[in-house]
Amino acid sequence: MRAPVIMVHGAFCGGWTFDAFRAPFEAAGHRVLTPDLIGHDGQSSAAGASMSDYARQIARLIETCETPPILIGHSMGGLVAQMAAGRAKTSKLILLAPSAPWGVSGASLEEAVSAVSLYTLGPYWLQAIAPDYGVVRRYSVDRLQRPERKAIFARMTAESGRALWETLNWWLDPFMTTSVTAPGCPVLAIAGGQDIIHPPATVRQTAARLGGGVEVFPEMSHWLPGEPGWEAVAERCLAFIGDEGRAAA
Repeated sequence: MRAPVIMVHGAFCGGWTFDAFRAPFEAAGHRVLTPDLIGHDGQSSAAGASMSDYARQIARLIETCETPPILIGHSMGGLVAQMAAGRAKTSKLILLAPSAPWGVSGASLEEAVSAVSLYTLGPYWLQAIAPDYGVVRRYSVDRLQRPERKAIFARMTAESGRALWETLNWWLDPFMTTSVTAPGCPVLAIAGGQDIIHPPATVRQTAARLGGGVEVFPEMSHWLPGEPGWEAVAERCLAFIGDEGRAAA
C-alpha cells in the first residue's frame, strides 16, 4: 500500500491549490489529503492563528494516518510542513517554493520589502489580512493568463497577520516560532528559477537547514502546483517518492 500524501497550501489559499496537482499522485495509487488550514475554509477567520497552530493541525492529521505520510508544502505551507515534520513522523518531505524558517535570511530585495510592507497596516499581527491582487499577480501567479489569475484570486481568503509576521519577521520573534531542524526523513526542495519572492538562493538555504537536496526548474516561478510546467514538478516529486535513497544535493 502506497503512503498517503498530505499537501499543505500557502498563505491566502486553501486545499483547492492542489486541485490539478493531486491527480498524478492519485493516479500513482496514493491517497491524497489537501486540508484547509485554520480559517481558510471560507467559513471562519484566520485572525490570531499562529504558524504553530497550523503546524499542530497538520501534525495531528499526520498522526491519523496508518503509515507515515509524504508531506508536500507550497510557499508558506512549505514552512508549515517543515514545522509539522518535526512534530510527527513523516516518510518524506517535499517543499515547493517554501517560505524560509527562523534564521534563514532572504536572498532578494523583494523578500526584504515583503517583510516590512505590512507595517503600513498598523498592528497587522492582530488582524486577518485580505489578499492584494497586485501582489498576487506580480509575485505568485505571474506566469498564468489573466482569466486564470482572476479565478485563483477569487478563491483566496484572508490570512492570519500573526502567521505572516512570524514568517516574514522571524528575527523579531523571541519565541523562534518558525525554527526547524532536520526532520530525519529525506527532503527535497523545489524552486522556480523565475521566483522572486522565494528565489532559488533562499530555497537552497532552507534545504541546507533541513539536510535536503534542491532542484530548480529554470523557467518556472512561484505557483509551482499550477502554472505551466506543473506536470513536470509533479513527476519530479513522484520520482523522489519512489527513490529509496536520500535526495541528492
